[in-house]
Amino acid sequence: MSTVTSAHSLWTLAAEAPVDRIPAPTIEYAQLAPTLIVVGAAVLGILVEAFVPRKSRYYVQVFLAVAALASAFAAVVGLAAGGYGSTKAHIAAMGAIAVDGPALFLQGTILLASVVAIFTFAERRLDPAAHGNRVDSFAAQAASVPGSESEKAAVKAGFTTTEVFPLALFAIAGMLIFPAANDLLTLFIALEVFSLPLYLLCAVARRQRLMSQEAAVKYFLLGAFSSAFLLFGIALLYGYAGSVSYAVIADVVDGTVAKIDPALASTMGNDALLLIGGALILMGLLFKVGAVPFHMWTPDVYQGAPTPVTGFMAAATKVAAFGALLRLLYVVLPGLRWDWRPVMWGVAIVTMLAGAVVAVTQTDVKRLLAYSSIAHAGFILAGVIATSAEGVQAVLFYLGAYSFVTIGAFAVVTLVRDAGGEATHLSKWAGLGRRSPLTAAVFAVFLLAFAGIPLTSGFTGKFAVFTAAAEGGAGALVVVGVISSAIAAFFYIRVIVLMFFSEPKADGPTVAVPSPLTMTTIAVGVAVTVVLGVAPQYFLDLAGQASTFVR
Repeated sequence: MSTVTSAHSLWTLAAEAPVDRIPAPTIEYAQLAPTLIVVGAAVLGILVEAFVPRKSRYYVQVFLAVAALASAFAAVVGLAAGGYGSTKAHIAAMGAIAVDGPALFLQGTILLASVVAIFTFAERRLDPAAHGNRVDSFAAQAASVPGSESEKAAVKAGFTTTEVFPLALFAIAGMLIFPAANDLLTLFIALEVFSLPLYLLCAVARRQRLMSQEAAVKYFLLGAFSSAFLLFGIALLYGYAGSVSYAVIADVVDGTVAKIDPALASTMGNDALLLIGGALILMGLLFKVGAVPFHMWTPDVYQGAPTPVTGFMAAATKVAAFGALLRLLYVVLPGLRWDWRPVMWGVAIVTMLAGAVVAVTQTDVKRLLAYSSIAHAGFILAGVIATSAEGVQAVLFYLGAYSFVTIGAFAVVTLVRDAGGEATHLSKWAGLGRRSPLTAAVFAVFLLAFAGIPLTSGFTGKFAVFTAAAEGGAGALVVVGVISSAIAAFFYIRVIVLMFFSEPKADGPTVAVPSPLTMTTIAVGVAVTVVLGVAPQYFLDLAGQASTFVR
């Protein structure tokens, strides 16, 4: 299931080298091209904010972001075409970053999802059908106090927050590194690189500024706790193995380590450090995937953040976090599978059930989708628990399918508006199918995919992860997953019934006519949902070819 390659961490080599003989780092720029392109574009975006006139910044930033993401995806395709991920793999940056099948597949998924998410970031059109409000999710001037005269003046002047584009690019760069990190310090740095911009992005909603800022503070504080757990776990695993390299830690776990660091001889091989450290790192990663009981941030942040940011986080962050979780469990801790599998069983069960049951009680569309994402995290964990190549294949496919459905669903939410902005209370969606049949039909397609109805990508993804889990000896987990799916289907169908079989209110919301940007996002979401549901075999095979980790 994994290819073994002898590699030392960049951090370990620097620590062991004499002061007068520190080697120059070896960086494989071609293999790191996707990340470097995105980082370079993010830096250029900051310069654009400083030197380009305000009237031109928006167009420059949109072009720069889309061009960078498209170029980075082309670089990923180029690496895959060169055999990386199928016939060969490599540890780049002196052991810090893996270039293998799962890393490239997840990076490609993140980049494609980010491109369509950026289109929703770029929505800035004034639509007469939207009660005279700008169809724009971001504050006119992020530094203005909500409700202040300076904010009113910025809105009147037509200002728009273009800083969101370089912030999103920095977050994407961190997400590209996160699932490819091959040592613990790189993992932590990548986590912080994509988390910090997300905290800022959550705070810049145009409407309900105070709720947006509250969501950002909650996300920041809880994210800081999870980062602290992760960092403490890294320290304990370093004490256990004498290295932060995944390969070295795995060798110590397997009992095949060739060299013991004299300075750490008293702690190396201490099982208590291994178990506690591994548990703390798992806690940090489970926070990012939104698994119970580390899900507390999800509903409030999803509801308060600007809706394009919510869709971006719900898709790309989950892909990156599950990629990092897979690499940790399959590369670093496969020798402990009998220790972590029972724990992950419990987490998966409560995540599936809690997400599905609590979602039934929600009256806000964004909070409903938040608890839906929690339930889906549980479904994906079922594939992780399989501990097989088929499990990796199923998880990779599920993440790709889920990303586009999620971004498309949140894009639709941005279109349903009243005088206060987005109309997210479910009661306001009554009769939407009569006001705007096409919008309601598209949202229904996404809900059916979330529910796992046949001929949608959601059905194929659930079938894949449940099959892998059953073949991995987790049949009971599959039963719980099916029950949770049935519960979840209830509230998805309830929304569809509300839209098509309820009378619209006289003072109900209107549906903004989507611009080509938002229309493209929604169209891509629908296309991916249908194609992966009707003809998924090619993409399943692609995920299967990319299911081998390098070590």
